[in-house]
Amino acid sequence: MSEHDYDLVVIGSGPGGQKAAIAGAKLGKRVAVVDRHDMVGGVCVNTGTIPSKTLREAVLYLTGMSQRELYGASYRVKQDITISDLNARTQHVIGREVQVVRAQLARNQVDLLTGTASFVDPHTIAVQGLNRGERHTVTTDKVVIATGTRPARPEQVDFDEARVLDSDEVLALDAIPSSLVVVGAGVIGIEYASMFAALGSRVTVVEQRERMLDFCDPEIVESLKFHLRDLAVTFRFGEKVVNVDVSENGTVTTLASGKRIPAAAVMYSAGRTGATDALALDKAGLSADKRGRLSVDEHYRTGVEHIYAVGDVIGFPALAATSMDQGRLAVYHAFGEPARELTALQPIGIYTIPEISYCGATEAELTSSAVPYEVGLARYRELARGAIVGDAYGMLKLLVSTEDRKLLGVHLFGTGATDLVHIGQAVMACGGTVDYLVDTVFNYPTLSEAYKVAALDATNKIRELGRFDT
Repeated sequence: MSEHDYDLVVIGSGPGGQKAAIAGAKLGKRVAVVDRHDMVGGVCVNTGTIPSKTLREAVLYLTGMSQRELYGASYRVKQDITISDLNARTQHVIGREVQVVRAQLARNQVDLLTGTASFVDPHTIAVQGLNRGERHTVTTDKVVIATGTRPARPEQVDFDEARVLDSDEVLALDAIPSSLVVVGAGVIGIEYASMFAALGSRVTVVEQRERMLDFCDPEIVESLKFHLRDLAVTFRFGEKVVNVDVSENGTVTTLASGKRIPAAAVMYSAGRTGATDALALDKAGLSADKRGRLSVDEHYRTGVEHIYAVGDVIGFPALAATSMDQGRLAVYHAFGEPARELTALQPIGIYTIPEISYCGATEAELTSSAVPYEVGLARYRELARGAIVGDAYGMLKLLVSTEDRKLLGVHLFGTGATDLVHIGQAVMACGGTVDYLVDTVFNYPTLSEAYKVAALDATNKIRELGRFDT
């Protein structure tokens, strides 16, 4: 038996922490997870991924957005949508997910220690309960830090939880704002901008850079911008916010160019910072960077041999999906369990309205690397399923090597994009060619047929090129 109370203590119960704890339990280790009572499931379940994506589904359903192609632009499931309508669905899903996390930890005999964790020394962790007097310590052989992140809040901004908000606080609004300024056109900012625009808010997006989502395919991003503009979203690129005045009547956002934008509320999406300030990292021999993030090696080990870190707190890619596998792999490495590393081919999903997803290379990357390729396109309006679901704007783009016909990238925009991307991901991961998609029978009518349409488009273009080579 170890001299410690536990073989493994995981700080944080989000996707990375939960999977780390369960992986340790499956290896027969004594495991505990430390997290606050109101944060079981982590940021992902309580303030981030799950509530924001549930909010998106509620917006899509109640506004009737996906059915307007069929029933007209004025179609709505509910005419007067309130915050209560949106929160009802969100709270239901959050409650269910919290219970799922609790049940999984209990089923695997993982102790859930309720409170805020901090290091006493490298092997000792204090757990501070809700009441200041409730404090106890546990010792452990290994530690996994999976505390996640919180919204970054610029020091010069006076956040008030009512008019000037961060991306967490926007979920607690008392009413749907008639107008909204979103500062920052990153993933979170654009997701919320599209949701509130769908609800009828007049949204203005302010971004210092000249482009948004510059890691995505430009054609896909242009399609998104077109649809957001159709929802009355105004974009102010290359602009910097210098001041936000707040009054009883709302806010006025002043830009460096002199423009002034009145709105009911302002939401800042200025990135995220690691939730490590309460951990007393120095007592464990660790330190975080200015964004609160921890540095790790290829096995997710920090500078202290027995302490690992996973998830958003270690930075890019900061996705729930990758965090889960990072947690599992960190524990395998910690206890000497053989493990295969994650494949480099990982999908990206952006839950805007409409949604975006991609996997593999972009056209810009292939061009800069001098890789010859051809493009295959399929538009949802060409598919029977596209007409059935009322999506006439969706599209799928395949990037195909003209040398060996292998699939190099898949880019989607529209209904089901974040699900459909995995077909292309699987083909690429197996080294498949475009011919597999051409020769495969897809169910009819489905959106998956877009792969065959795009594959035929690409192969026809490649065949045409071949005529000039003979």
